[in-house]
Amino acid sequence: MKQFITILKDETTDIVEKKSKFIASIGYVENVETAEAKIREIKKKYYDAKHNCIAYRVIENGRVIEKASDDGEPSGTAGGPMLNILQKNNLCNLVVIVTRYFGGILLGTGGLVRAYSDATQKVIEKSIKVSKVEGLEIKIKLDYPNLEIFKYYCKNNEINITKIDYYEDIILKIEMEKNRKNTFLKDIKTKTLNIKEFQVIEEKYINKTVEKNK
Repeated sequence: MKQFITILKDETTDIVEKKSKFIASIGYVENVETAEAKIREIKKKYYDAKHNCIAYRVIENGRVIEKASDDGEPSGTAGGPMLNILQKNNLCNLVVIVTRYFGGILLGTGGLVRAYSDATQKVIEKSIKVSKVEGLEIKIKLDYPNLEIFKYYCKNNEINITKIDYYEDIILKIEMEKNRKNTFLKDIKTKTLNIKEFQVIEEKYINKTVEKNK
């Protein structure tokens, strides 16, 4: 997957449908292990609830892993609709848990689907979203006189400087979109950047744009 959307921080919200309370919790996760840990955390928090329905999508080893659970609700009324919303919004590396406290009135199949879907949509809308793209983390070594020139170049070419260490030479860590690598290598040779050393540390997903809540 070249690009996806996730969230910057955990959020919680709730809705009430015919006296049943639905608490939606959303959390950023890196992999299946952290997703399952987040689910256990929420279930422990709401230990007295009858249902903790879940849906998550995570990227591991270049492929999307999905999971949904109705947790005792009628089949297909909770986890599946929640997962469908994540898929439609191209959301990955997050988990949604919707906790239900039963209010004594049966909602029926359609009512449950709407309630779990609405709770999921509401917590997504409350969250700050960030677009992630395939990127590279790179180590750069250069002389002190060239630092400001390089910083100016990065600012104008959507390259993020994440760390600067001041030794005999200056050592920087930068992040850039993967598809910019060839242009960057060309610029190193043709522009007056005077980079002494260039090393790709790892391929990783990096933040591209942040969507702030209105």
